[in-house]
Amino acid sequence: MQKGTISVQTENIFPIIKKFLYSDHEIFLRELVSNAVDATTKLRILAERGEVKNEIGDTTIEIIREADAKRIIIRDRGIGMTEEEVLKYLNQIAFSSAAEFLDKYKDSAIIGHFGLGFYSAFMVADKVEVVTKSWKEEGTQGVRWTCEGNPEFSIETVDKAERGTDIILYVNEENADFLSNNRLQELLDKYCRFLPIPIQYGMKTEYLDVEDGEEGDENKEPQTMEVPNIINDTRPLWKKQPSELKEADYKAFYRELYPMAPEPMFWIHLNIDYPFNLTGVLYFPKIGATLEATRNKIHLYSNQVYVTDDVRDIVPEWLLLLHGIIDSPDIPLNVSRSYLQSDTNVKKISEYITRKVGDKLNELFKEDRPAFEQKWRDLGVFIKYGVISDKKFDEKAANFTLVENTKGEFYLLNDYKEHIKANQTDKHNKTVCIYTNDPEGHDALIKAAYNRGYDVLRLDTVLDNHWMQHIEYKAESGIVFVRIDSDTLDKLVQKDEKRESVLSEAETETVKKVFEGISSKDGRVECSALAPDDQPVVIVRPEFMRRMKEMQSLQGMGDFPDMYNVVVNTNHPLIAQKLVTEPEADQKILAQYLYDLALLQQGMLRGEALTYFVNKTLSTL
Repeated sequence: MQKGTISVQTENIFPIIKKFLYSDHEIFLRELVSNAVDATTKLRILAERGEVKNEIGDTTIEIIREADAKRIIIRDRGIGMTEEEVLKYLNQIAFSSAAEFLDKYKDSAIIGHFGLGFYSAFMVADKVEVVTKSWKEEGTQGVRWTCEGNPEFSIETVDKAERGTDIILYVNEENADFLSNNRLQELLDKYCRFLPIPIQYGMKTEYLDVEDGEEGDENKEPQTMEVPNIINDTRPLWKKQPSELKEADYKAFYRELYPMAPEPMFWIHLNIDYPFNLTGVLYFPKIGATLEATRNKIHLYSNQVYVTDDVRDIVPEWLLLLHGIIDSPDIPLNVSRSYLQSDTNVKKISEYITRKVGDKLNELFKEDRPAFEQKWRDLGVFIKYGVISDKKFDEKAANFTLVENTKGEFYLLNDYKEHIKANQTDKHNKTVCIYTNDPEGHDALIKAAYNRGYDVLRLDTVLDNHWMQHIEYKAESGIVFVRIDSDTLDKLVQKDEKRESVLSEAETETVKKVFEGISSKDGRVECSALAPDDQPVVIVRPEFMRRMKEMQSLQGMGDFPDMYNVVVNTNHPLIAQKLVTEPEADQKILAQYLYDLALLQQGMLRGEALTYFVNKTLSTL
């Protein structure tokens, strides 16, 4: 048997780096600045342990743009490298100095782990120079390493006054947009705004305040001064203890993250160090009209380095509606979705966030139920989404899931069931929850329902159909939902009672044929013996068929025709005493009027048809 070592052809590694190391070239800045942060953090750790004898001084990292020379420089005043270390770390791809440092100082917060980050520079640059000087060799020369995107490199000693490293990128034409001031500022804001070491990008102008007691000339130019433009907050809100913070701090941070969004309802501060490390703050926003507009607003960080806003595999689907930041060093910067889906820490983080959200909602409900009820229009979307999606959350949510009736009264679902069961229990011993998705449009039906002793819920959010179905599928709930226009009033809660019709079978058949002659092909006519004071004609949309249509529409399965029934009340005087006694022509006129009136009550008569009906009615009067 023969054994050997697989050989990697180094001349092929640079095309791979340029095209496949990262999916997006802009990531180069994050990687190189993260390396600079690591180098500075290492120096601070060494200083804290007494290994650096002198003061370390200013450790600000600088981003320098030289557009004319087509260069970007990332300059740190960190630990630097000796010539030996340059040869060791820069010429051995995937050998990570951060990983080696962590082995020696296990409690350190170092960002990098893989050692490929530096080579992201070659995605945007045809030539890269590294000019560095080690903290170990104060007063000696520095080292310059140069590579032009191939396996060949040069290394030489140079004069360098300060400790630290300059990464100099000679940006190629393909990536020239990164030399734009606005583009570079955009990347710094995205990837570096919360890094733990100060990052300077050029200078900015500040206006000096007039000292107390000084009266300035109104025509005098305001005094200004140039100061370093520090683009990051080195100790962002989520890295602080909740005891240090006030409500105003959380709101100000939210406005910083989402300047155009309305104020959040409330927030959760995450802070855990066992069995995994996680900090962050999650906000409950006001949802508004659409769910999609609120998605992808949770930003994932690793040691204050921005990673992504696609957190589908870290945060449960239903909590993607939240806004805010999650920061965990246990989630590496560059990782595949398959890794996230199988990683045990990620699963624990997901469970922890779900539990914290459930605990917070329960706490808010118990502490101030009236305030909780005021926020229900927005909160209900989160909670119902969680109930549908997460079994464990569903069990906990029973303690704070509310329903609201059209009078503005709120009940826990089990309490509501008790409230209505005397009048709204059907022949199958199911409690029937009557609801509306359009309180204004169904106003007449709602009033009739209350006159009958029924109660009517308001269920009109985008998730209510799914939530109702979920509740109905739970056998222990004993609840069914019917929309107020899904049947005639006396059939919404099905009983064994049966009312006799005053019409004969022949007369009933005549009435049916008259209405079939004028109703739309989408509406099925049925004659029913209702109470004499019920409407003469009612348009109803059967619950099952209507739900099917709505679910199919949500899933993008096409625009299905509207399906409804035309219910003719054979006991109403206009039908039983007038229509059946009129000549055929007058029967059609009366039937058309009653049918149009029913359409009007359902909001189905619009445009020219509505104008014609109103004018015809007025002329008759």
